[in-house]
Amino acid sequence: MPAPGQQAPAPSSVDSLPTADFFGFESLLSEREQRKLEELREFLAAEIAPFATEWWNNAEFPAHILPRLAALELSAPAQRGYSHLFAGLVIAEMTRVDTSIATFFLVHHDLFVESLYGFGSEEQKARLLDDAASLRTTGAFALTEPEHGSDVAGGMETRARRVSGGAETPDDGGDYWVLNGAKRWIGNGTFCDYMLVWARDEADGAIRGFIVDANLPGVSRSRIEHKIALRTVQNADIVFRDVRVAEADRFAGIGSFEDTNELLRGSRIMVAWQAVGQQLAAFDVARQHAVERQQFGRPLAKFQLIQQQLVTMLGNAVASMGMMVRIAQLQQEGAAGMAQVALAKSYTSARMRETVAMGRSMLGGNGIVTDYRMAKIFADAEAIYTYEGSFEINTLIVGRAVTGVSAIV
Repeated sequence: MPAPGQQAPAPSSVDSLPTADFFGFESLLSEREQRKLEELREFLAAEIAPFATEWWNNAEFPAHILPRLAALELSAPAQRGYSHLFAGLVIAEMTRVDTSIATFFLVHHDLFVESLYGFGSEEQKARLLDDAASLRTTGAFALTEPEHGSDVAGGMETRARRVSGGAETPDDGGDYWVLNGAKRWIGNGTFCDYMLVWARDEADGAIRGFIVDANLPGVSRSRIEHKIALRTVQNADIVFRDVRVAEADRFAGIGSFEDTNELLRGSRIMVAWQAVGQQLAAFDVARQHAVERQQFGRPLAKFQLIQQQLVTMLGNAVASMGMMVRIAQLQQEGAAGMAQVALAKSYTSARMRETVAMGRSMLGGNGIVTDYRMAKIFADAEAIYTYEGSFEINTLIVGRAVTGVSAIV
């Protein structure tokens, strides 16, 4: 299904041509899942596609769409009985229309909400899950720091100190934690109600997780400006100065950084699905342009080099999608290892970079203005290439797995 463009397409045969899902992977979904995916497509076409470029250009987040997005009931799909393949295709389809909205969805649902499911106490789930899943409240995942990205596991500088037995917080029996430190590149960070904050316990050096009310005294947030990718996403610098967090808001299920690997593995998978969605979008836009654009008295699509580029883009998308379908099957079996996930993320993001570059080139000068969508797709790809493990780090994770020798540390 071609992604909607900025303007109504001219009459052409594009709508009757095969989709970028050239091998029909969507047919592996159940009928219920296929109907739900089509419902999502209709929502994206009506509520997101016509406005996404304007939001991106203005670096504005469309908070007004959240109730309608919540009404789709797609929060944490696997928790609702959907397959992992369906969950991945949801992210791919959102990305196909707008990478920024997909990133918001991923951060909130696949990191914050899934964290509550996986590591929250029964009391925390009862208190927070319903509102979060329904987008009445929004969440963020505060892990990366100003000086620590790939090495945040060993280099984390944000500190947590436990204070017990005092009378300063009588509602919690005087048992609380004090957080000090800073986080950077926190998606949804400027407006979220809660954030899952990772900090090092001063007592034993272990990594702890905390559910932090974003409006607590001592929390300051500022938007990161001048981005060239994911401009709709509100990334924040966050500083914690003697922030008091009740013991009841510590994630009891988190005892070390290893516990976070479950979450990071899942989010890395979803970012790899974003790399698939980016390629689907690039192919959609490039093919429509090639069929409709006239040069030298005939459509661009009649030129051999253009056909070769389109086929390369399609092959990259199909290969990436096929790899992710297998990852989803492994997830379903509980057998998706970190090295396999790292290979999927590095491979799909590399193919994505090649695919969107071809698409941008095919549009010529129009490929560098957001009016024609491809410039936005091209720019957003750079964020996907980097976050949830850069291409280099994911490559070295796989290298360690296949050689038994670490080249990272």
